[in-house]
Amino acid sequence: MCRLAAVQRTETPAIDRRALAVFCADNGIVAAGVTQTDSSVTATVARSICAGTSPVCAMARVARCDVFPVDMGMRTAVAHAAMTDRHVARGTRNFLHEDAMTRAQAERAVRAGAEFAQGLAGRGYAVIATGEMGIGNTTTASALASVLLARPPAEVTGAGAGLDAAGVARKIRVIEQGIAARRPNAQDALDVLARLGGFDIAGMAGCMLGAAARRRAVIVDGIISQAAALVAVRLCPAVRGYLLASHVGGEPASRLALDALGLRAPVRAGMRLGEGSGCMTLLPLLDMALAVYGGAATFADLRLPAYRPL
Repeated sequence: MCRLAAVQRTETPAIDRRALAVFCADNGIVAAGVTQTDSSVTATVARSICAGTSPVCAMARVARCDVFPVDMGMRTAVAHAAMTDRHVARGTRNFLHEDAMTRAQAERAVRAGAEFAQGLAGRGYAVIATGEMGIGNTTTASALASVLLARPPAEVTGAGAGLDAAGVARKIRVIEQGIAARRPNAQDALDVLARLGGFDIAGMAGCMLGAAARRRAVIVDGIISQAAALVAVRLCPAVRGYLLASHVGGEPASRLALDALGLRAPVRAGMRLGEGSGCMTLLPLLDMALAVYGGAATFADLRLPAYRPL
């Protein structure tokens, strides 16, 4: 609550209007066999988000949050009035064999995310939540986390949507081989993003930068959103003060990323859904915290002495 008040420069923060931006993109690394499904599922789920029938949309209705799907680079375009097209390319490349994207593409994707967030701010949204949809993006997020946190891939890589032990071992080998082949510069977050990342992560990183520039709080979701936050904070350390953590996800890198960002997440439920679902879980908690902050009687009101440590 203190962070939210600081972001809004007021003792009485408000989050009456809230938006969830769901950045959708496909990842070339899927060709390396790191997922249970193929890339076609990205477009399928994106259509469900556009139609308002996905899990996060159901959660958003309860949380009184408007949902905005954004195509950052899906292999298959989704023609729907609810979809905003900001695609940079139709999916990234397989980082086992070549950089996932060019540096220019990474810059363009970050800029697109920033511009989208600034547009939401201009429409009066007080807080912006970040979500994603992209098959294979726990692999790209884990690769980014490994480099940016200086941790071995085996320490930051998990089952994603539900790989078995053999699948996780294969995923770790792919990330190890990809990092060795791409040789990203860990001191240059944009270089790491371009070599190993995804357009969804780039868009979220830009969203955080753009929201901070417009003095809007940003809610960080699970490991993919947290990887984007690592990139955003490396690009502009001041962004850290605008970030609100929602939950500690089920992926091993989640807690490590939050620790590196200096963020504490109130929800610890082992969530793995993505799409911004952790952000939607946080919003009702924020509503209750604001209600208590603004409407509950204080010790002074009740003429009670303040507690003292014993």
